[in-house]
Amino acid sequence: MNPQGSSATADRLVRHLKVAGPQTTADLAAYLRVSVPAVRQHIRKLADDGLLRMTELRGSVGRPAQRWSLTARGHGRFPDAHAEMTVNLIASVRAAFGDAGLATVIADRYRASLVKYRSRMTDADTLADRVRRLCAIRAEEGYMAHVEAESQGYLLIESHCPICAAAEVCQGFCTNELQLFREVLGGDAVVERTEYLITGDRRCAYRIKPRVPVGGDTAAA
Repeated sequence: MNPQGSSATADRLVRHLKVAGPQTTADLAAYLRVSVPAVRQHIRKLADDGLLRMTELRGSVGRPAQRWSLTARGHGRFPDAHAEMTVNLIASVRAAFGDAGLATVIADRYRASLVKYRSRMTDADTLADRVRRLCAIRAEEGYMAHVEAESQGYLLIESHCPICAAAEVCQGFCTNELQLFREVLGGDAVVERTEYLITGDRRCAYRIKPRVPVGGDTAAA
């Protein structure tokens, strides 16, 4: 087997698990469009390297379903941007200026992000357009973002958080992030965080729905 090709296939497999969550061997073979024995070779190598682990999901009947998921080391393949430096910087700001000083820094970051995001919303006339552009911005920033359409709106999914270490020691980043989404999507949108990495979910997800006017129908996206 070509080592370079094998490495590329393994990278695709790891990335797919990061985005899609736990998968069976058959699921992974179907995604890669290879045979089950072929995908098992990649799985075995990744497991030996400490990147994958087998998990069992119990259903109502029958044997537990065996699925592969990423270990902490596997998730580490998707780096938290300058994690140690960022955490140390937060600690230094807090020590030097207190929580009030740190709040000022976070507020300044929020204002800069708001200007940047709003500049990308120019001529985005519909909620659907704004959601797509927000998703594009987040993907560019390393959040592995994508959007899924729902019956009453959209689900913005972020499979990776490049500032996770910073968010864990200062959740003001996450609070401002939710407010940022609400600001740039406009008053005709309702934004709710439904999954949250910090509380143990495997990703962050935001449900976005058109706001229902008082006495009226749901606004069209």
